[in-house]
Amino acid sequence: MDRQARGGTLILGGGFAGSYVAKLLKKQGATIVSLENFMLFASMLPEAASGTLEPRHVVVPLRLMCPDADLVLGRAVAHEPDRRRVQVETDEGLLNITYRDLVVALGAIPRTFPIPGLAEYAFGFKDLADAIALRNHVLRRLEAAVAAPNDAHRRRELTFVFVGAGYAGVEALAELSDLARDALRYYPTDVQTTPQHWVLVDAAPKILPEIPPRLGEYAAEQLERRGVDIRVSTTLEAVERHAAVLSDGGRIPTSTVVWTTGARPNPLLAKFGLPLDDFGRVKIDSTFRVEGLPNVLALGDCARVPNEATPDRPDPPTSQHALRQARRLAKNLRGDPKPYRYRMLGQVATLGRRKGIAEVLGLKFRGFLGWFITRTYHLYQLPLFSRKLRVVTDWTVALFFKRDIAELSMLGHPKRLGDE
Repeated sequence: MDRQARGGTLILGGGFAGSYVAKLLKKQGATIVSLENFMLFASMLPEAASGTLEPRHVVVPLRLMCPDADLVLGRAVAHEPDRRRVQVETDEGLLNITYRDLVVALGAIPRTFPIPGLAEYAFGFKDLADAIALRNHVLRRLEAAVAAPNDAHRRRELTFVFVGAGYAGVEALAELSDLARDALRYYPTDVQTTPQHWVLVDAAPKILPEIPPRLGEYAAEQLERRGVDIRVSTTLEAVERHAAVLSDGGRIPTSTVVWTTGARPNPLLAKFGLPLDDFGRVKIDSTFRVEGLPNVLALGDCARVPNEATPDRPDPPTSQHALRQARRLAKNLRGDPKPYRYRMLGQVATLGRRKGIAEVLGLKFRGFLGWFITRTYHLYQLPLFSRKLRVVTDWTVALFFKRDIAELSMLGHPKRLGDE
């Protein structure tokens, strides 16, 4: 079965970059191919994991966000550039979609290494399913601590190891430690008095290497004051069912290892006949055109995006840059082709307990003001007024009411009719 892309533009990927291109094309239209019918706003994933935000509020339905675009739920499996056609695998079978312009925005997947036990016992932190699974797991560890037969077993259940001290690792650890701290108020005294052990591991010599040193030092200081065990210049050597083995010789008894060490471009790119660099990113020029394929464009985490404002380095994989790339690419497709040029406004991160760090236009903020600026900027990036309002409502409720500590791992796994 063949279909023509709406408006002639076919977008592979419904993530932040791809969905914004479709939104900004407006009445010109586009067809989006995505495995989900929503766009995940990953910057708010830690707050969804901790229960500060309702998980549905950190995703935006693509049909609402992009009303002038068609949506095909499926996976692109083959590309025929000579025929300007992409083959898509859907639940109903294979579908061929022809295009005038193809926009590749397939994003990235977690970067892993052949570490013994990593795939079997560690948690990822890339999508909404990961966040919900991790939240449920942390709450189950508190219940396991109640049932623990001795103090050593209880300490093991209350030990949490996060590998990767970039934005994702730091923010996830901060939010989930807040969740555990708040939840423990309702647990027996022997569990409350057992020290929690939160460990942050990274191969780099310091945490948050992407931000100015002074802010990184402040972040490390705040985490250490909360009792976080920061181990830099250290790698994960192995993961066991109830332990993490580190390169510094430490063997930490734990039932929770979270892997947040970055991402790599989607491996599907290699199947589509696109030129890739040594890191697996699509090679494009400053107008997003793929080398040797003038009707194919790429952006976001899957592409090596040259930026005329920073000619010595390509864009980093952040939502801030993806949004600006999408704006320029959409204008180029609408007939106003210009090279991409964007100078970063700043960087932000939350540290839990209403503290954060922010660098905006060269000015540095920390503490409550840094936290407020971070939240404000994330809210600005979130599309749809209705979603912004839902998030603000969640934040407001969290200020006045105690945190919800319900563990809902049964969701998505209903019993069959007739099961006991």
